[in-house]
Amino acid sequence: MDGAPILVAANLAKTFSAGGRRTRALDGVSFAIRPGVVTGLIGPDGAGKTTLMRLAAGLLVPDDGTIQALGLDSTRASLAVQAALGYMPQRFGLYEDLSVQENLDLYADLQGVPQAERAARYGELMHMTGLAPFTRRLAGRLSGGMKQKLGLACTLVRAPKLLLLDEPTVGVDPVSRRELWVIVDRLVRQQGMSVLLSTAYLDEAERCQDVILLHEGKVLRQGPPAAMSAAMAGRTWTVSVAGRRHRDVQAELTGQAGIVDALVQGDKVRLVTGQAATPEELARLPGLEDARIQPVAPRFEDGFVDLLRARAGNIHHGGAFVNGLQMETGSRPEENAVIQVEGLERRFGDFCAVDGVSFQVRRGEIFGLLGANGAGKSTTFRMLCGLLPASAGSLRVAGLDLRHAASAARARIGYMSQKFSLYGNLSVIQNLSFFASAYGLAGRARQARLAWALAEFELEEYAAQLSGDLSLGYKQRLAMACALMHRPEILFLDEPTSGVDPLARREFWQRINALARVGVTVLVTTHFMEEAEYCDRLAIMADGRILAMDTPVALKAGARSAGNPEPSMDDAFIHLVESAAEVREAA
Repeated sequence: MDGAPILVAANLAKTFSAGGRRTRALDGVSFAIRPGVVTGLIGPDGAGKTTLMRLAAGLLVPDDGTIQALGLDSTRASLAVQAALGYMPQRFGLYEDLSVQENLDLYADLQGVPQAERAARYGELMHMTGLAPFTRRLAGRLSGGMKQKLGLACTLVRAPKLLLLDEPTVGVDPVSRRELWVIVDRLVRQQGMSVLLSTAYLDEAERCQDVILLHEGKVLRQGPPAAMSAAMAGRTWTVSVAGRRHRDVQAELTGQAGIVDALVQGDKVRLVTGQAATPEELARLPGLEDARIQPVAPRFEDGFVDLLRARAGNIHHGGAFVNGLQMETGSRPEENAVIQVEGLERRFGDFCAVDGVSFQVRRGEIFGLLGANGAGKSTTFRMLCGLLPASAGSLRVAGLDLRHAASAARARIGYMSQKFSLYGNLSVIQNLSFFASAYGLAGRARQARLAWALAEFELEEYAAQLSGDLSLGYKQRLAMACALMHRPEILFLDEPTSGVDPLARREFWQRINALARVGVTVLVTTHFMEEAEYCDRLAIMADGRILAMDTPVALKAGARSAGNPEPSMDDAFIHLVESAAEVREAA
């Protein structure tokens, strides 16, 4: 692992112009990457990760500064650089109307792999990725995890010395994420490959030997992830208060002086303090007088959030948000179950995507619907929102049968999709006005809700800006404001925080917790297993059926073993999915 750096950037800068606005994607970025290791490029969407990778691969020209890959200038010798390294873009670079084999052949042609070498290389790649049984299947018919592995196989048709992976695990389930990391670790260990891997998943940073923290186009820090975690020693805790709900404890602690971070973790709240403390000192904080306080090992994410907090200050506390919602929803009568699903099925021809699913969700509950790619959770979600009719079974939302009163039910729910469903060519205020009209708001009520949305989500200064030009965090705020314009009783969230930075994610969940505390029911799908901890209950799906349904604490307890006494939600998810697969194979 000694030797000259395999990738070097010096004062790298790049600016883009769109919609009359100039965006500084990279601003004076400098770093050097060691050969023979996995280096993580860590940061949220909009941090500049993709721009940096495209510059490294010679696909973009910098405005200023230089970048060298494998000893070659990526700008002046772009063709030579592209012939020597492998680059897998975010969407995997696949041709979905070609089969797995045809995609491999196309990439082999593009990369000049001799015919005599192809069969052996294909066999090695198909064995490594587990795609050997699927070579005739169209790429467009593969699951997200299988597309991810095919994209990697195509990138590796000619074994490169340097491999650039741009968010290879975004939008895929924990099983697929783990499988990709097994492949990457093998490439580095057995073939001496150097890997630069970008990700918005902060837990993945801890798998890297070195990390570069990128935020708003600048390098915040570079070094081993363990060093950043170690710097947080004495500042990380879990707390629980007997007789109090975890989300109430978190809401009280968030924003307090001396508290950097407060996250729900099952039946506890994970705290990060501004400086090293003792349990006795923490017990003096309001709300923790009778708490059970225990120290826990710091994580990489703690250090990253601490850095971002120092730059950005505290996030929106949301107190007024809670008070306003109490006036709006607090007087509604309690209902035992506001979502009732019995024997739900959905067929596409001969294929059964959802097979006999049943569950109930109570008022004010946060319910998570999780599953591997292709498990049927998105299909279930779309049926619950009234966007897709069921083939069989019963579905009642807000007391209404979706088979007969879908439009009436939709008027009582809010929906926030993964891509936020905003109109990019409309301004912020035009998007809000459109959704207000779509939900039947008019006159003073409509004006009041527009004013509320602009103020509550701090969108006033962006009111005239096109939503397509907003940062991802502000798109998320606008999408949530649009979903809440009509004061829905039930809120459906489909991968709502994919790609946003940790502070925006925390602000988002602070608002969701506030909604749940005053009786709004929330159903959420997510691939961030840490977000599953916010849920009161989880249903984990595979092959169109529910494998398990319980609290996060109970599901993690089910994955506990002598070798893993404190399993994470990732561990619990993988344990359930793999156990179900073993049962199927045995049958």
